[in-house]
Amino acid sequence: MFIGVIGAGDCNDDVAAKAEAVGREIAKRGGVLICGGLGGVMEAAAKGAASQGGLTIGILPTSHKKNANPYIDIAICTGMGQARNAIIALTSDVLIAVGGEYGTLSEIALGLKAGKPVISLGGWNIKGMLIANNAEEAVKMAFSFR
Repeated sequence: MFIGVIGAGDCNDDVAAKAEAVGREIAKRGGVLICGGLGGVMEAAAKGAASQGGLTIGILPTSHKKNANPYIDIAICTGMGQARNAIIALTSDVLIAVGGEYGTLSEIALGLKAGKPVISLGGWNIKGMLIANNAEEAVKMAFSFR
């Protein structure tokens, strides 16, 4: 199962800890983590998944693999900037938003429009989203759509 973890490229320690816990839980359940491949929530989630031996895929906005954070196993370079958000949303079976800003909002909207389950952990609360109280609950919800 491909779980997209979406969130801001810069985040505080609390949000990073939530994202890292989400990544760990995804890997423990055998899921593949998809993210934007850069810093912040993306790096924290990939770090968590990597710590459990999970597979991480980064859909980069740039044309260079060197831009990927160190926890990305497979870096996909798009050169598309924020337009790569559509690839993340459409490739993921489920999306988990951890915090987030307007880039995250675009991924949420694309996911919901495509009929994907979208789970919020400490961030946006938009009609159609599911709300989780912690990382374990968010990932459990995500895997219920398997």
